[in-house]
Amino acid sequence: MKNIQVIFIIGLALIVMAGCRSVKTIQTAIGKKDTTQVIPVVVPNTSVKDSIKFIRNVMDTVHKNFIDFETFSAKIKVHFEGSNGKRNDFTANITMKKDSILWINITGLFGVNAFRALITPDSVKLMDKLQKTVRLRSVTYLQDLIHIPMTFTDLQNLLIGNPVFLDSSNITSYTIDAKSVSLISIGGLFKHFLTIDRDDYTLQHSKLDDVDASRARTADITYGDYQTSKNGIRFSTYRRITISEKTKLDIEMEYKQFDFNQPVSFPFSIPKNYDRL
Repeated sequence: MKNIQVIFIIGLALIVMAGCRSVKTIQTAIGKKDTTQVIPVVVPNTSVKDSIKFIRNVMDTVHKNFIDFETFSAKIKVHFEGSNGKRNDFTANITMKKDSILWINITGLFGVNAFRALITPDSVKLMDKLQKTVRLRSVTYLQDLIHIPMTFTDLQNLLIGNPVFLDSSNITSYTIDAKSVSLISIGGLFKHFLTIDRDDYTLQHSKLDDVDASRARTADITYGDYQTSKNGIRFSTYRRITISEKTKLDIEMEYKQFDFNQPVSFPFSIPKNYDRL
C-alpha cells in the first residue's frame, strides 16, 4: 500500500491521456469555415458536406450531455494491477468543488485509513498516513511525472465523466453501426479511436496510440454502467483503463456511491510529527 496514493493519482492523470485525447480531436473544425480542407472524412456513399454536418450534430449532442455541477462526491472501489501481475484493491473517497478543490482519501484492507490528497489548480498535497510523511508540490508535479500538460479542469472532468479537450480538427473518418458512432482522428501526439452510444451519445470507449511508434504508448478506456443521479444526471459508474508503454497498468474503477451538488468538506490537517518530503 505504500505507493497506492501516488499510483491512484498518477493513474487518474494517465487516464486523462486516454480520456482527454479521446475527444480532443472532435471540436475545433466545427467552428472553422473551411472545414472541407481540414476534415477528410472517408465514409462510403457520403459526401464531405454531409459528413461534416453529421459530426457537427454529434458534437452538439455531446456538448448537451456535458455534466455541469457545483460539488461532487463519490466512493470508488479501485482494482489496480501493475506489470508484475500483483493486484491491489482499495477504496477511494473523493469530494470536489468545481474548479477549486479535489480531496481524495484512500483506505486499504480492513478500512485502514492510509493516504490522503488535496489538489487545487495550483498545488498538490499528498499525505502518507502509514509512513507519516507528506509531499507538498505545485500542480506541475503531476505534469512532470506523466509528461502530459494536465490541468485541474482535465482531472475534474475525467472524474465526473465529461469529455476533455474537445477538438474535432483532426478527424479522418467515422463509422456508424446499429448501436454506436466511432470517430477516428490523428493528432500531433496520438492516433485516436473514440466510440459513443448512438442513442444517447454517452462515452463508451476510447483507444489512444502514440504516433511515435518507438514509444509504443497506448491507452484504452471503457465507460459503462450508466446510472441516473437524483439530479437527473447520466453518470458512468464503471471505468476500465489499460495503459502501457514500457510497463502495463490496469485500473478498474467502480463508483459505489455518487452525489452531485450536496454539501462537502475537505479535511486535511498535517500532524506535526509528519516528515515533509
